Amino acid sequence: MSDLQVTVADRDLAATWTDDAPKTRAALEAALPAAGDAIRWGDELYFDLALDVPPENAREAVPKGSIAYWPAGGKLCLFWGPTPASDDGEPRAAAPVTVVARVTDTEPLADLEGGARVRLERAE
Repeated sequence: MSDLQVTVADRDLAATWTDDAPKTRAALEAALPAAGDAIRWGDELYFDLALDVPPENAREAVPKGSIAYWPAGGKLCLFWGPTPASDDGEPRAAAPVTVVARVTDTEPLADLEGGARVRLERAE
C-alpha cells in the first residue's frame, strides 16, 4: 500500500513515507496536493514548494527514489539516479535535503528527458 501518488510527466509512481523527518512530513502532508514544473539536474527533478520547516536529519547522499525537501532553497526534490554532485553513481543533492518519502519503483523515470510536471497527492 502506498501513501503517496506521484505523477511525473504522465507516469504514475507509488511512494511511501519515511520516518526520518516527522515535522517535514507533516508540513508536506498539509500542503498536498502539491505540483510544479520541475527542473532536471542529472537524475533529479526539483520544483518550488515553500514549507515552513527547518532541516531535519538533512543529508546530501540519499537513497534512490527519495522524495526530499531542500529547506534552504524551498524546493521539493525527486532523486532516481546520479546527479552532477554524485560520487560512485549514488543520488546526491547539491546541498543537504530532508528525505520524507520514497518512490517504490523508479524504472518509469529511466527514459525521462528534460524537465517535467510533477504532482504529489495522497494515495486513494
